[in-house]
Amino acid sequence: MINRIAGRSRDPPDATPSLRCKGGPKLSKSLKKDVRNPQKARVSILDAAERAFAELGYGGASIRGIARDADVNQAMIHYYFQNKDQLFDEVIDRRAGAVNAQRNDALDRLFAEGVPTLEELMEALLRPTIEMGHDESRGGSAFARLVVSFSNSADERSRNMAIEHYDPIARRSIAAMRQVLPELDMAAAVRAYLFSISVALSVMARTGRAARLSGGLCNDTDTEETVSTTVAFSCAGIRALAKQAVNQFDENVE
Repeated sequence: MINRIAGRSRDPPDATPSLRCKGGPKLSKSLKKDVRNPQKARVSILDAAERAFAELGYGGASIRGIARDADVNQAMIHYYFQNKDQLFDEVIDRRAGAVNAQRNDALDRLFAEGVPTLEELMEALLRPTIEMGHDESRGGSAFARLVVSFSNSADERSRNMAIEHYDPIARRSIAAMRQVLPELDMAAAVRAYLFSISVALSVMARTGRAARLSGGLCNDTDTEETVSTTVAFSCAGIRALAKQAVNQFDENVE
């Protein structure tokens, strides 16, 4: 994450320095409101930015548009976030941090009791992602679109986002898979992780497509059903990759 200015307070003063200067612009009603409710203003900015980045992409989202959607003065955005890069980074960090904290906690609990089953491991890894996407109060479909977009991009910004926010939990998850299925070699474990996460991302948002294609038999608004079927599908694929790795090893030995 981009380093913040050392010693900078999270709570704004009565007005930003430029707004206190003699002859400077007067405080708008929205800015006065923002000053009185600093935490609410910051959350509103992050929510609006999340929607803008999801709908318009990084390049299409503007600070002006985000301020308008959040109902705050642009000066407040520049107070909390040095630039658009930092705002984007904090939008990702807010949700990814929560999801990865859930994953890490679940892994700690599972391995504290011994080596878990593959199903237990995959549920610990996939459930937080799916639940986040199904919960509109925590970003829901907007964050789902955003994370799918940058997860499938190779530009430097997206790559850095993945390195900072997702690679640490990915490495831990891959190592956990190999503890549960020792026959998985490193290459197979990496593919298993990436394929499984891709499946979870594909059902993260409630789009209604599964119901449309199945004539109503599938219900992507049912979070528990989505988690259980995604876990079952992933585990079957991982076991197939493990079997393939064993067969290849045997062929090389022969």
